Amino acid sequence: MEKLKKIFKNKDLLKKIGFTLLAFLIFKLLTLVTMPLINATMLSNLFENTGFLGIVNSISGNALRNYSIIALGISPYITASIIVQMLQMDIIPVLKEWSLEGETGRQKISRVTRYIAIGLAFVQALAMTFAFHDSQAQLFQTFVSDWATLGGRNLWFLVYFYIAVVLTAGTAFMIWLADQITLKGIGNGSSMLIVGGIIMSFPGTITSLAQYYISDPTGALATTYANQGALSGYILFGVCMLMFISVLIGVTYMQVATRKIPIQYANRPASAKFKGKSESNIPLRVNTSGVIPVIFASIILSLPSTVFSYISIGAGASNWLTQIFTYTQPIGFAIYILLVFIFTFFYTFIIIKPEQMAENLQKQNAYIPGVRPGYETETYITKTLFRITVIGAFYLIVIASLPIITSMVLGHSYAQIGGTSLLIIVGVALETAKQIETDTQEKTYTGFMR
Repeated sequence: MEKLKKIFKNKDLLKKIGFTLLAFLIFKLLTLVTMPLINATMLSNLFENTGFLGIVNSISGNALRNYSIIALGISPYITASIIVQMLQMDIIPVLKEWSLEGETGRQKISRVTRYIAIGLAFVQALAMTFAFHDSQAQLFQTFVSDWATLGGRNLWFLVYFYIAVVLTAGTAFMIWLADQITLKGIGNGSSMLIVGGIIMSFPGTITSLAQYYISDPTGALATTYANQGALSGYILFGVCMLMFISVLIGVTYMQVATRKIPIQYANRPASAKFKGKSESNIPLRVNTSGVIPVIFASIILSLPSTVFSYISIGAGASNWLTQIFTYTQPIGFAIYILLVFIFTFFYTFIIIKPEQMAENLQKQNAYIPGVRPGYETETYITKTLFRITVIGAFYLIVIASLPIITSMVLGHSYAQIGGTSLLIIVGVALETAKQIETDTQEKTYTGFMR
């Protein structure tokens, strides 16, 4: 209660929160603006609440399902950021040099990331429109097909180009909106937009669950969902909500779980006056990689199916591909879990570099008690990071597999219990809460002299 009072007394903080809510409102309104020439109702059967398309649709706030002008959302920028991060690992020396140049270098990297994001958005828009048109013959309005084939000419490339330009412009606007939230609002703009999109999709998920387990009072979905019965329906709906809350609590606990490596500074006096300042620690999060391994695994598993969908293959080969690259099948599920495990280690050691950490400690005249500076410190950090990453990898495996197992047990795919959505929301919520707490503390700081 005391924290809420501090927030409402802080006018600058209230302005930031208000600006962020305004940005969310603009985001929501744009998700409802369907792309010109598109018949978005034909895409409904392609989207489920699990799977890669479901993840992208959740992040976009159902903009992809509606084929909105911001259907791509902020996803191309996130992908570009990950690509640039990887390229900084001595793959492109210039990027590594920029990463060491401080604020100037970060601005250069940010500019390159934006250029890559725009290019990815254009390519992704072309590929997505072509794929959806191929799978849904009536994706475009009828007059579009008539115009594209006017006089025996094939003008589809102009239609694709037009849609790609508009969707790319939508992504550019979302990147700009994310920057405005970062500058004038609360939290990191990109993360806040992703969370905003996921939260916008939650009411639809809850509604679908209620309609599945409880009789639809209007009878609108009587032909789609079977009547589960009054008492059993309410009980099952309550079980789903209880599981949702339980997973939310578990994810919150794991997101804040850290392993602290104690360090000491050799050049700080140990007298009573400086007691407590000569010791510190390096916090290593159990889930350092966040949700990225789950998204990577989903992309890798979905790519072969997408490619082979455009190639004519036999029924036997098609059946094998379904078994291997569909994670609702035993083989595909095992491959999915293995990919999540591998990518967790891969991305963790991209973010945290033990060699660089050991070098920085040595420069600051700091050391880990009982461990020699240099190579031994690097080895110690590597072993510690490896051990906690094993725990983090199994945690992500549980989070990634829970929606799949839940959909099999409950017989539907509407329960987003666990999975990437809660992981993203909890992570961003914790970071935003820290920023709000910091902003309120700055206002109550009384200064050195009283």
